[in-house]
Amino acid sequence: MPVEAIEDQRLTPIPDEIESSQGKLVYLSLLLTDGATATELQKTLSLKKITVLSVLNSLASRGLVQRTGGNYVPA
Repeated sequence: MPVEAIEDQRLTPIPDEIESSQGKLVYLSLLLTDGATATELQKTLSLKKITVLSVLNSLASRGLVQRTGGNYVPA
């Protein structure tokens, strides 16, 4: 990839209010996949489903992710 193309790409910063490493991991995964189900996140990230659901609930309560159908997506 040419240097110019790399320089033009911008990364979306992870919001400062996400403090936990698991929260950052889930949020980043959602950014990279344009959304996922809790089960997909569980399998992809090798986390317990209860952990994934807890993190998603926390992110949703802060307005950082939203549920659209069965998928969670960055807000």
